[in-house]
Amino acid sequence: MINLKKNSTIQSVFVLFLTFLILTSCGSEKLYNSEIKGKQIPVSDTYNNDKQIEDFIAPYRDHINKDLDSVLAYAPETFTKTKGKWQTNIGNLMADMTFETADTLLYQREKEHVDICLLNYGGIRATIPQGNVTARSAYEIMPFENSLIVMALRGKQVKEIAEYISQGKRPHPLAGMLIVLNNNGTVKSATVQGEPIDENKVYYVATSDYLSNGGDNMNFFKEAVAEYKLDYKLRNIYIDYFKKADTLPVNNSNRIITE
Repeated sequence: MINLKKNSTIQSVFVLFLTFLILTSCGSEKLYNSEIKGKQIPVSDTYNNDKQIEDFIAPYRDHINKDLDSVLAYAPETFTKTKGKWQTNIGNLMADMTFETADTLLYQREKEHVDICLLNYGGIRATIPQGNVTARSAYEIMPFENSLIVMALRGKQVKEIAEYISQGKRPHPLAGMLIVLNNNGTVKSATVQGEPIDENKVYYVATSDYLSNGGDNMNFFKEAVAEYKLDYKLRNIYIDYFKKADTLPVNNSNRIITE
């Protein structure tokens, strides 16, 4: 006698197996990138004749230019970094503006005063010509998005600032510190706010976030015992200062002296 139930079960299993093979063999194949091609589209004078683009941009450009060209203050002389071996009038101006703002903000937030301001010579990207000073002037001398930060350094690291400047022989913007050099360029003495440097004391140094991370090989900032981010772009500090100043002060005081 034929066992129909058994044969039916075998047939069902066979049909399911066959269906599985068909489905898996017909499944979608995974695709992979084998080659990527690119095309460079240069931005050139060719696009100057596109009136539609020009008409779209014009109102925004005019608005920005109006803001940038608004007169904020007056420069009684040209401020430049090309004149001066150890300090320049623009370096002194930038250091003093930054010091003043940092000191006010740090005291408001932490009840501490700034002792020193140190910026970098290479960060000064333009001059301020004699005459009207505009917001554009601030963008030209400081085109970067650097922000104000105060680093708490011990006296040992402050002495390293003096060594760094003497060895680099560049007029980095400096305020609050006086460095006296020997005839051979080595550091003879250094004072902060008129007092000798105490290696165990903590000094508050205003600078940029770029330098605080060791930019321009200012590695002494990496030894800071604390840092205070003041959320203020250096460029905005200068714009706000210009608005209040009317006439920019010319400060040629020596911050580094060679005996």
